[in-house]
Amino acid sequence: MGKKGKKEKKGRGAEKTAAKMEKKVSKRSRKEEEDLEALIAHFQTLDARKTQIVETPCSPPSPRLNASLSAHPEKDELILFGGEYFNGRKTFLYNELYIYNIRKDTWTKLEIPNPPPRRCAHQAVVVPQGGGQLWIFGGEFASPDGEQFYHYKDLWVLHLATKTWEQVRSPGGPSGRSGHRMVALKRQLILFGGFHESTRDYIYYNDVYAFNLDTFTWSRLSPSGAGPTPRSGCQMSVTPQGGIIIYGGYSKQKVKKDVDKGTQHSDMFLLKSEEGREGRWVWTRINPSGAKPTPRSGFSVALAPNHQTLLFGGVCDEEEEESLQGDFLSDLYFYDATKNRWFAGQLKGPKSEKRKRRRGTRAEHGGADKQECGEASVVPLEVVREVVAEDGTVVTIKQVLAAPGPSKQPQLDEDDSLEEAGGPLVEPCPRSNAMLAVKHSHLYLYGGMFEAGDRQVTLSDFYCLDLHKMDEWTVLVEADPETQEWLEETDSEEDSDDGAEGGEEDEDEDSSEEVGEPQHPLVMPGEPFTDYLPRTEQYWVRLARDEAGPEAKEKRVLKVAHTMAKAFFDDSV
Repeated sequence: MGKKGKKEKKGRGAEKTAAKMEKKVSKRSRKEEEDLEALIAHFQTLDARKTQIVETPCSPPSPRLNASLSAHPEKDELILFGGEYFNGRKTFLYNELYIYNIRKDTWTKLEIPNPPPRRCAHQAVVVPQGGGQLWIFGGEFASPDGEQFYHYKDLWVLHLATKTWEQVRSPGGPSGRSGHRMVALKRQLILFGGFHESTRDYIYYNDVYAFNLDTFTWSRLSPSGAGPTPRSGCQMSVTPQGGIIIYGGYSKQKVKKDVDKGTQHSDMFLLKSEEGREGRWVWTRINPSGAKPTPRSGFSVALAPNHQTLLFGGVCDEEEEESLQGDFLSDLYFYDATKNRWFAGQLKGPKSEKRKRRRGTRAEHGGADKQECGEASVVPLEVVREVVAEDGTVVTIKQVLAAPGPSKQPQLDEDDSLEEAGGPLVEPCPRSNAMLAVKHSHLYLYGGMFEAGDRQVTLSDFYCLDLHKMDEWTVLVEADPETQEWLEETDSEEDSDDGAEGGEEDEDEDSSEEVGEPQHPLVMPGEPFTDYLPRTEQYWVRLARDEAGPEAKEKRVLKVAHTMAKAFFDDSV
C-alpha cells in the first residue's frame, strides 16, 4: 500500500507542476496576446466589410504551409483554408478559402462574410451532416516579425450547402493551442495534444477533449492507462473498430537557460472506449510491425482507402546546442490498423504501350521473361541534385528515381524516347508541413516547405497520386522554388505597419514597396537557352500574363513569355 500511495502522490505532483507551468505561460503570454488581439481585430474589421458571398475563378493559391486541405463529403471538390508564408522578413497569415474542382481542374476563391480570423496550424474536419460541414478549431496567429504568437481556442463551422460561416461558442473546451490534432468519431469531434508558445515560455499538451455534434457541448476525457506524453504534430486517425491511433509527434523541453532540446516521438498508442462503460476511455501502447517510418516531425497525414492511414514527408532534425539541421523527406508510408502494420509506399513507375508490345514480342520468341516491370521488385535510386537560388543559396533536392531494371530487359530501339521507356519518376521534392487530402482513392498534395541554409522555401506546387495504381505522381501545378521572393533581413526593418500581416492583397502591396524590380531566375553557368527556358517557363508565363493583361489569349501570353526569357538570357550570357 505504501508504494501505491507514493506512486499516486508522485502522479499528483506531476499534475501540479504541469498546472503551475500552464499558469506561468498564460500569465507571461497575456500581454503579448493583448497586443496581437488588436491586430487581429483590425483584420476582422476589414473582413466585416464583406457582406456578400463572392465566388471568383482564380489561379492556384500562393505558396503556403500549415493550411488545411479537406475533401468535400458530397462533391468532387477540395477545400483549402488558411496557412502561413514567410518571405525572409515578414510572416503572412491567411484566412482565405479556396475550392478546387477535381473534374474541371479549376480553382475558385470563395469569399464568405464573417470568416474566422487569419490562422495557421489549426485543424479542420469534414462531416457529412447537413449537406457537409467543415469544422475548424484553434491554430495560431503570428506578429509580422514572427516573434509573438496568439493561440486561438475558437470553434467554427462552415456550412458547405449554404456557404455560411458560424462561430460555435461552447464553454469547457480546450485552451488556446496550435499543432493539435482532431478527428471525427461517430457524432463527436475528438481533439488531442498541441502546444502553446509565448516569447519566453511554451507548453505541450496531451489532454483529450470531445465535442458533441448533437448537443454542441465540450467534455474533457480522462482515459485510464499510460497514454502519450505531451506533443504536437502527431498522427491521429480513426480505426475501423472505432478506436483512435496516436503516432509520433514533436515536443521540446528546456535543458538549461536558453537551450531547448527537441524530441521526435516514434511511439504509438490506441485510445478506445471501455466495453460496457459508456464515456470511459483507456490508453494502450501498441507496437506495430512492418516497415516503420523513421523518426520525424512536420509530416502530413490523410486517410487512405480501406481505412489505412497515409503518412507523407516531414523533416528529421539533428539538433545540437547551437545549431539545428534538417533532412527533409518525401517518402510515403501506410499504416493498416486491422493488421497493426506499417507498409512503405513504393511507386511502380509508368507503363508505356511500346514497352508492353516489346515484352510481348520477346515472350513469343524466348518465353523466359514473364514478369512485367510493374510487377518486378524495383529498388529506387536516390539522386541528389543541387540548385543555386537567386541569392546564391545552394538548394539541395533529393529525388527518388526508378532503378534500372534487370539485365534481361529488352534494349531500347533507336527511335524510343526516354519518356516512352519509362524515364525518371516524377514526384514532389522533400518537404514538411504540406497539405494532404484523399478523394476517390486519389491523394492530393499541396505546398509545404523546405529549408536551404538560412532560407525557408515555401511551396505552391500541387500533385496527385492514384492510390490504387501507385504508378506515378501527376503534376497539377508546377512551381519553381527559385522564383520565390526572399528578402534578406536588414538592420532597419519597418515591421510595425499593420499591412505587413494578412492575405494576398496585403502581401502584394507590401512586396511591391520593398522589392521593386522583380528578381528573375538566374542563368546557370554554361546553361544553354534550351535548358533555361523549360526550367523557368512557368515564371516567365506568370510575368507575361501580368504584362499582357487578363484578356490576353494564352498563345499570346506564351509568345511574350518566351521573348522576355530570351531577352533576359541574352543579357545574362
